Amino acid sequence: MKLGVFNPILGNMPFEAMLDTLKTLGVEAIEIASGGYVGDAHCKPAELLADAAALGRFKDAIDARGLTISALSCHGNPLHPDPEVSGPHQQAWEDTVKLAQKLGVQTVVTFSGLPGGGPDDKVPNWVTCAWPTDHARAVEWQWNERLIPYWKREAEFAESHGVRVAIEMHPGFCVFQPKQALRLREATRSNVGVNFDPSHLFWQGIDPVKAIRYLGDSIYHFHAKDTALDPVNLPIKGVLDSDPYEDIAGRSWVFRSVGYGHPESDWRDMVSALRTVGYDFVMSIEHEDGLASRQEGLKKAVQTLKNVLLQETPDTAWWTG
Repeated sequence: MKLGVFNPILGNMPFEAMLDTLKTLGVEAIEIASGGYVGDAHCKPAELLADAAALGRFKDAIDARGLTISALSCHGNPLHPDPEVSGPHQQAWEDTVKLAQKLGVQTVVTFSGLPGGGPDDKVPNWVTCAWPTDHARAVEWQWNERLIPYWKREAEFAESHGVRVAIEMHPGFCVFQPKQALRLREATRSNVGVNFDPSHLFWQGIDPVKAIRYLGDSIYHFHAKDTALDPVNLPIKGVLDSDPYEDIAGRSWVFRSVGYGHPESDWRDMVSALRTVGYDFVMSIEHEDGLASRQEGLKKAVQTLKNVLLQETPDTAWWTG
């Protein structure tokens, strides 16, 4: 299994300086943001698609440092009811898929999207309760009228370009836990899978190891990001915390770099579970830790995960006979 980094944490650096930093850290792969909420600081798909020479230089810079691209990541909401949001996000998604094909990248990471709660809504509606029954009806409308039809079409588009869709289970979108991820996969196409990010599961009370076993071979990509549950605020406020992320002292939970949240043993168990279900690709570090600097958090995550990851593929010949 390889260690990688999701590049937005180094988005303040020039492209090649960012690549040099990753090489110095000893990681082997890079996940590249290509639009939507995560921005496109180092990768503007429309420009690269329109300029073959620029595309060649982009790819050569990565290859020259011995890095591989684990995924392109276009985290947007093309189901947003406001076309001023959904239009650019849809265009970024389409350009990202086309660019992935050009680069020979198999996986595009994204969100499921979230429409309004009905055809006349002006803003997205994330429903977290089945009662009053208006909420349950809204969820079924979102899935049957917007989400499933959209992903049937877009999964076919992605497949035509040789691309798998790795949907990140993220609260605030229709797919935010494993059961929903498999529901969408089963309702659309087999190239719709999961970008597994345990940080969004920890605070919901979901066990990542059990979730990995449940999702099995639908896991196409993995984010290494942690979450710390606050022992003072959580018992008072619960997990549905809408206070700003910047209010670290007042929140029920906050994102942490790997090494500052759950113990190393938890990450070892996740690696073992990933290997059990056949995932042996990349653990891509995502750093969104408000208590650690860019370099501090990234270095700590790399150090921790290097201790966790088995550097060689297990040789089972000795016990299989």
